[in-house]
Amino acid sequence: MDPSNHAEPFLVFGQPVIGEHEIAEVVECLRSGWIGRGPRVGRFEEQFAAFKGVPGAAALHSCSAALLLSLRAAGVGPGDEVITTPLTYCATINAIIHAGAQPVLADIEPATMNLDPAAVRRMISPRTRALIPVHFAGRPCAMDELMALSREHQLTLIEDCAHAVETECRGRKAGTMGDFGCFSFYPTKNVTTSEGGMVIAKSADHLTAVRILAAQGMTQDAWKRFSSVGSPHYAVVAAGFKYNMTDLEASIGIHQLARVEANWKRRERIWLRYREALAGLPVTPPALAEQETRHAYHLFCLLIDEREAGIDRDEFLARMRKLGIGCAIHYRSATEEPYYREVFGWREEDCPEALRTGRQTVSLPLSPAYGEREIERVASAVRTVLLRPAGAGSAAS
Repeated sequence: MDPSNHAEPFLVFGQPVIGEHEIAEVVECLRSGWIGRGPRVGRFEEQFAAFKGVPGAAALHSCSAALLLSLRAAGVGPGDEVITTPLTYCATINAIIHAGAQPVLADIEPATMNLDPAAVRRMISPRTRALIPVHFAGRPCAMDELMALSREHQLTLIEDCAHAVETECRGRKAGTMGDFGCFSFYPTKNVTTSEGGMVIAKSADHLTAVRILAAQGMTQDAWKRFSSVGSPHYAVVAAGFKYNMTDLEASIGIHQLARVEANWKRRERIWLRYREALAGLPVTPPALAEQETRHAYHLFCLLIDEREAGIDRDEFLARMRKLGIGCAIHYRSATEEPYYREVFGWREEDCPEALRTGRQTVSLPLSPAYGEREIERVASAVRTVLLRPAGAGSAAS
């Protein structure tokens, strides 16, 4: 297959797989007359809790909301410090800021792109109150070491599981090892509700606090106030937020979750096929999953070192786009972002491993929607970009 064939449609990064069951459920939800938070959200929460093997879960409108409300429920606020990774979506850091706390960055392990426990230990201070590890790309963090640090220093441990719905570490499911687990159902995620998030917590009181904060601080949500299952009476017990999930969103999630295992197997096949097809090229592929872990295979990230590849990451992205392949960047180091540099005085050299990785990383399209034709098209485009000099043939046209 010639990857420069412009008759091919543009391959969108992270294309979701929406089936007829989701469509039928959304239509039925619309016809029911109840489209806000209601019985379908409750059903999705119950199914997700069962999937994770926990007593309960709180569905929200985003993982950003999940992170913020977890921090608030844990009592984290002004004067506190929260340690996290510089290689993450800005929502992780922004949640800390919106909680009123100070984000503190610890560098990553280059092989896993996850938080380095030794770097975390160096950043702990008397003001450190919480730790947010991110299971990057679906690979579990070094949770044994991070949990030990949290116990030693009495830190609240909040797992950012935005990439890690299916992730496991030594038989323990992602989100169940810390005090809180926060999940994303954004369109590109392994389970989607279009927009959405979820919190699970070890403490029933913490989960209750999250639910109240997500409902404007009210003790009764809309479903309980306006339907036959509850009471119109309520009390406002906190200055909360409007962070609930809707039944329209949960209509999608219910059926996405039912297919999570089949979709995971398809993602695993694509991820391993990429490693096989790109072997021998002058790039660094992601490491294989560690023993006794389950990788969620959310992202397939190549590292493009200009000295080895003869091309830098941004030129690689541009050429892939010309070939009709939508790639992404996960992520620039937070130490390069202008707002954080201005407000917190972060410097590029503060986290050298994250800085190097963030300047080299590129994520290839990965979705269970892709068949063999799409997989080969992506792999062929990568080979063309890396092995054909700039200006030669269609790769630069």
